This record gives sequence, structure tokens and C-alpha cells, in this order.
Amino acid sequence: MKIIKRNGSEMEFDKRKIFSAISRANQQVEARDRITDAEIQQITDLVTDTCSHLDRAPSVEEVQDMVEHQLMAHGAFGLSKCYITYRYTRALVRQSNTTDDKILALIECENEEAKQENANKNPVINSTQRDYMAGEVSKDLSERLLLPEDIVHAHNEGIIHFHDMDYYAQHMHNCDLVNLEDMLQNGTVITGTLIEKPHSFSTACNIATQIIAQVASNQYGGQSISLAHLAPFVEVSRQKIRREIESECSDYGLQVDASTIAKMVERQLRTEIKRGVQTIQYQVVTLLTTNGQAPFVTVFMYLNEARNEREKEDLAMVIEEVLTQRCQGVKNEQGVWVTPAFPKLIYVLEEDNMEEGSKYWELTKLAARCTAKRMVPDYISEKIMKQLKGGDVYTCMGCRSFLTPDRFTDAGIGNIAHAGNYDPGKHKYYGRFNQGVVTVNLVDIGLSAGGDMDAFWRIFDERMELCHRALRCRHDRLLGTPSDVAPILWQYGALARLQKGEPIDKLLYNGYSTISLGYAGLWECVKALNGKKLTEPEGEALGLEIMKKLNEYTAKWKKAENIDYSIYGTPLESTTYRFAKCLQKRFGVIPGITDKGYITNSYHVHVTEPINAFQKIELESRFQALSPGGAISYVEVPNLTDNLDAVLEVMRFIYDHILYAELNTKSDYCQVCGYDGEIQIKEDDGKLVWECPHCGNRDQSKMNVARRTCGYIGSQFWNQGRTQEIKERVLHL
Repeated sequence: MKIIKRNGSEMEFDKRKIFSAISRANQQVEARDRITDAEIQQITDLVTDTCSHLDRAPSVEEVQDMVEHQLMAHGAFGLSKCYITYRYTRALVRQSNTTDDKILALIECENEEAKQENANKNPVINSTQRDYMAGEVSKDLSERLLLPEDIVHAHNEGIIHFHDMDYYAQHMHNCDLVNLEDMLQNGTVITGTLIEKPHSFSTACNIATQIIAQVASNQYGGQSISLAHLAPFVEVSRQKIRREIESECSDYGLQVDASTIAKMVERQLRTEIKRGVQTIQYQVVTLLTTNGQAPFVTVFMYLNEARNEREKEDLAMVIEEVLTQRCQGVKNEQGVWVTPAFPKLIYVLEEDNMEEGSKYWELTKLAARCTAKRMVPDYISEKIMKQLKGGDVYTCMGCRSFLTPDRFTDAGIGNIAHAGNYDPGKHKYYGRFNQGVVTVNLVDIGLSAGGDMDAFWRIFDERMELCHRALRCRHDRLLGTPSDVAPILWQYGALARLQKGEPIDKLLYNGYSTISLGYAGLWECVKALNGKKLTEPEGEALGLEIMKKLNEYTAKWKKAENIDYSIYGTPLESTTYRFAKCLQKRFGVIPGITDKGYITNSYHVHVTEPINAFQKIELESRFQALSPGGAISYVEVPNLTDNLDAVLEVMRFIYDHILYAELNTKSDYCQVCGYDGEIQIKEDDGKLVWECPHCGNRDQSKMNVARRTCGYIGSQFWNQGRTQEIKERVLHL
């Protein structure tokens, strides 16, 4: 069994240290307050036994909390007071410098929490360590100087989660939709160099990857680009290739008929498209940004985003090549094709690609094959999105964060970002962004209420105001930010074309950007209140009532402040583990609620709940509609590479029922023995480890594992809570 030290490093659990600590405190109290060695041993054994049943490594702080609880339970109040005083004194000493130990543990690769904090960051790499080191300093500054004490306390207690505190000290925002069209058509500037409109599709793709890298280095969330912004350059290349072929034929005195020239042009054009798409795929996978990971980028594939039928056909060719290359995968260090984490792909299901015999049906079948093999693309229903987003269809920012429908265009506010491609008659989405996220732990509210609904709503109201003040901290931190802090974003078209020195303030109001109230653990919250599941009528009704109440609050704040607050189904990764530990500390281990190393993401049905794919999608669609700031549903499926009809059936159901959903499969490879099936999760001395079922390899550096983490694919492994959640997922097909 392991234990996590305060600096994040992991070591063997030694119960003798518990016995020794209690014994030392025992010697400091009056004789009448002392307990016997047998009682100390009993307390030691009880604490050790509790830790062994956690299915994860406890932290030092958790163990000390357990000791205090047992001392009080044994009536050793004087000894307990002494023990608490000692802990408090040591805590004051540690507060004199809160970052040194953690940073040193990072550098020496001993910080287990950092190793498992982000499933797409390798903490061994210098650039990642540098980002984590800066993050520790930022968190320290934020907790001590920049944030109100009660918000910091609520965050540390797991009552709320103030996301991305490791970037809060800087004036940075969360995620965005890159206005790639403006930058490619009207030019941009990258590190002081003017980049003009490209003269070929492959050049446009190369410039796009440079823009992606620059954007990723200047914000901390995900970004999305649209292939529709690259599609016009297919025609640019077509005409360029035609001129070159005609010129070459003329130089050699060759008489070639128009149809032959057209075939030659299209063949070379296909090669050009393949080269350009390959640039995007390999550049994104191999780039390392300043935050120590590949750019967290989503590629949007929406046929009806094309401006005319010819451009739509060109866009279809680009989408086909993207799907073909992604289905193949990328080669790992041993030359084996494996599943990459990025770019994330989103394919829009629409009328002319959803029925057999429709014009783009074959493209949809290719998407299904790609999903079955590589877990992407994910799917947006054009039909459902138009119903929920005022007739508009657009991509999310990163993995799930959606903008609110455009309201500033209709209000006559106009081109406040000075975009070069602004169309007064068209709603605007590209160039917009999210200011940040604060998530409320719904499970904590449910348990704090003790089954009393009046108490629940009273505590709920208090927590909403706490979240509101925390969100205002995020908003106010961005106020006054000069465009100079990130020229690629604010001056050269990715988000705006502001003047040098001009603050970004006007982009924080009128719905140009959003700010997100996240929520987590709706399943456990409802169960804590009425003992029901979201899959039961009473549980669903209460869950929907809570969701509606969340929306009432964001609507009230939005009306009062002209800031677009929105409800966001938080994709907890490391936070799911932290929330679970905090809940166990505050409320103990409660079956079905706090007995896991994780809590359920957003409104999702619990991962262990037996439910089929279609029932799950239909149920979750009602909750997703009440999460307008972002949410994604998924179904867990077996290997369906030989059963594409099943994939297509699920896709049709998505089209008819839910805005945004994905299919989760597995895609693993063992570098030791060449096994390409599912790498399994085993328990070893209280810790979950990954193991090849063929050769027993447990060295994570010698295996490729790709799993859907919480909306995106992770490939650098996960903390113990998330690993437990992955292990316990049931199939829905």
C-alpha cells in the first residue's frame, strides 16, 4: 500500500509511523490523559484498515484526519488536542514556503499527483516540468494574494473547484473558436512576421498548424478550427495546378483535351490535399507548446458550412482525407500504427449524409469506420443543435464548452472585434471565447442537507452565490488586459484585431464571450437526497429540477451584469479524484455515494449502471439540453470494427435525439510483446496498475493506451480515481 506525501511524491505506507506519531504526542500530555500502547496499536490498526479499503493511495493529511477521528472516538480528548496542536504548528511552518517541496519533487519526477494530473502531459519532459513549476507559483500567489480567503478555502475543501488556478495569476482565458478564415484570407502576424494569404491548400494547412501552436501557447484551454475555412484553398490549388499543367503541355507542344487535363488536375489535387492534411495531423501530434503538451485542438467537419455546392464537394474531399488518415493512425516509436490523442475530430450529422443513398452517405460510413477503430470523430446533430441554439450550428471550444447563441449581432453592437471577415447579416461564432470555469460540487450540497430538501435549497443558494463571486474573480482578472499580452489572439485575428495597447474589456460583455458555471456529481447528489437514481422517474425529476435551478441563477446573473454566464457539464479529470477524497473526509464512506475514488461527471449516468446505448442517449439528452454552456454524452461500446451497422445505428439515434455525443472504444498496444488488444487494469497492493494480458508488462513507458478521459482522448495515463472509473465502466452495447 502506498501513501501520498505533501509534496505529491509517493512512498510505501508504514503503519509504524502512525504508532510513533501517536506515541510521541502521548508523551506530551498529562498522565491522566494518556492512553495505553495497546490502545495506540488498536487506533493504528483501525486507521491502516480504513486506508486499505480506499482502493487508492491516501494522502498524509487524510491519514492524520483519521487518527484525530479515532482519538476522539476513544475519548482521548487531551491527547487529541495535543495531536491537533502539533499538526497546526507544523502547518504554520509549511506555510512560510508553500512551493519549494512540490517544485523539487516535480523536478525529480517524484510528484505522483503531477504525474497523473493531466492525461495528455508527460511530467518527465522539461517543458512540462517548467509549466508545472510555473503553475505551482501561480497557485501559491492566487491562494495567498489574489483570491478571497473563503473561495480558496471552498476550493481546498472540495466544495467548489476554481479551475486552472495554475494559470490564474496571468491574464489568460480558457478556450476559443479560432477565426481561421480571417487569418488565412486576410493575413496574420506570427512572432513579428507577416503571413499573407496562402496560394495553395498545403500552404494553408501549414500556416494553420503554426496558428494552432501559437494560440495554444497563449491560453490554457482547448481551441477549435473548422475545415470549412481551409476548403476554399482547394480551389486555389486546383487553379494553380491547372495553370501549371497547361503551361507544361504548351512548353512541350502537347495537345491534351480538356477532360484529360481535368483528370490530371484532380489527381494532383488529391495528392495536394493528402499532403496538407498530413501536415495538420503530424504537426499537431508532434508539436509541444509552452504548456508542455500537444495543442488541445478540435477539428470541425460540417458540410453545410461551405458557401456553395462546389466548395461543399471540396470540403467533403478534405474531410474524407482527414478521416482516412486518422483511421490509419500514427506510428509509435516502434513503427506500429496507434491512436493519437489529437486533434479531436467532430463530424456533423446532417440531412444529406445520414441516409443510405444520400450524397455524402459514404463519407458518414467512413466516419463510422474511423470511430470504431480510433474513437473519433464525435458527432453533433445538425437537427437537434438548430432546435437548441436558435437555428445555428457551430462547434464547441475544445472538448465540450459551447458558446451561447450570438446575441450581439442582432442587437446592433456590430464588429467589436474588428474581424476582417465580419458579415453584418450573419451570426458570429469564430473569434469568440470562454473566460473561465468554476465548478460546484453538487454531491457536497446533497450530503450537507442530510435528506432535508429545504436545507438543500438553502445550501444550494449559498453555494451559488459563492460560485458567482468566484466567477466574478475570473471575469475581473481579465478586465483591463491589454491586447499586447497575446498579439496572435487579440491583435492578429485569432480572436480579434484590436489596436496595440487596447484593452480586451468590450469582448467580455454583450455575449461575445461566455463564462461557465460548472457542475459535477448530479447522480450522487440526487441519490443522497432521495435515494433514487437518475434512471428512475423520481431521480430524473429531481435531477432536472436541480439543472433548471442552475440555469435560473446564470440567467439572473446574465441579466444583471450583461455577462454571458452559462451552465457547463464539467469534464472532471484530476478533480473527480480530489472531490471524492474531500467528500470521504467530510462525510465518510457512504455506499453508492462516496465509496469510489471518483464522482460522476456532470449529469452522466453512473459508469457502473446497466443501461443500453439508446436508453442512455435518450435520458441524457434531456439533461444535456439544460447544459447550454457545454456537455457531451457517450456510450461505451466493445470492438465494433467488424460491426459498422451497429455504429451507424447509434449515429442515427444521435442525429434524432441529442446534440453532441461520442462512442467510447479501446485502442491499446503493448510495446514489449506486440499485443494490440485491450490493456487491462489490475489491483496490486491497493493500487491500480495497467497490465498487458498477454505478457504481463506493467511498464507504462512501454505501452500505448488511449482512453476517452472526459470528452477527449487521454494517452499519458490517469490518477487512481480516474483509473478506477475507467476500470468500472460497463458496456452499453
